[in-house]
Amino acid sequence: MTKTTLKAQNHCIYSIKYHLVMVTKYRRNVINAAILERLTGLISERIMAWEGELIEINGEPDHVHILFELPPKFAVSDFVNALKTGTSRRIRKEFSTHLRPFYGKPVFWSRSYCVVTCEGAPLSVIKQYIDNQRGA
Repeated sequence: MTKTTLKAQNHCIYSIKYHLVMVTKYRRNVINAAILERLTGLISERIMAWEGELIEINGEPDHVHILFELPPKFAVSDFVNALKTGTSRRIRKEFSTHLRPFYGKPVFWSRSYCVVTCEGAPLSVIKQYIDNQRGA
């Protein structure tokens, strides 16, 4: 079992890891190696700007998986909105020739996304721990 590294802010200690999946508009197979490499850089920059840490990123032609940590002072929905808006704008600009056959309008990401928190212990262990906190 791996040890959880806690981070600190003024009035809290935290360790919040997110697994985010973002899908291309209409699930078009537009993410090639060059776009994935550029997305990795852009996503890393955005996460660091939000005081977070990129742990892992990878993808397929129609979606990307991102594992990252973000401080609890930020709403994950606000972060995802900023991430999708910024990366979409830059990718559309930098890879316009590649994307033109796939999209007539200025789009890249689908509006939907999946985000799941993930950290060390399974829920059953946490439930048992909480249940055992009752006084005798």
